Amino acid sequence: MIFLELVQKRVSVRDYITHPIEDEKINQIMEMGRLAPSAHNYQPWRFVVITSEKGRDSIFRCYPRDWIKPVPLFILVCGNRDESWKRKSDDKDHLDIDLGIVIEQLCLAATDLDLGSCIICNFDTDLCRTLFNMPENIEPEAILSIGYPADPDVFIKTQKKRKGISEIVLRESF
Repeated sequence: MIFLELVQKRVSVRDYITHPIEDEKINQIMEMGRLAPSAHNYQPWRFVVITSEKGRDSIFRCYPRDWIKPVPLFILVCGNRDESWKRKSDDKDHLDIDLGIVIEQLCLAATDLDLGSCIICNFDTDLCRTLFNMPENIEPEAILSIGYPADPDVFIKTQKKRKGISEIVLRESF
């Protein structure tokens, strides 16, 4: 698929069928995440792939919303601040930037396979740490829901609300 078409196709999907995601597709999505760029190539991420009923129930406990009940695949995207690059001039930690890049790359990979995805950030991170046995240095950043959309036309029906180019692009200075 042409990149522009892929970016235009990707939307947040919140209505899925329960059909399991094939291992081949999960592996393809994870490979696309593995190849994501990161600051100084530190790759400070970890991915927890969740397909079991127990794991999915744990996700529901962290984010109790009915729309996620049929989701067949969750990817818990985590970061390790001990492994992230810090800019020398101001000690800015690039973990969140690196994780944002890899999260979108995972979502685009899912979209390329005609799977829906949604980035979930409003969840109980402390409970998540406990339920998924995370070491102290690992931070849960986002939960990705991935599955076959209940409406296969969701990609073309969902309109994106975006600011115009003139509202966001500046030339040379503010």
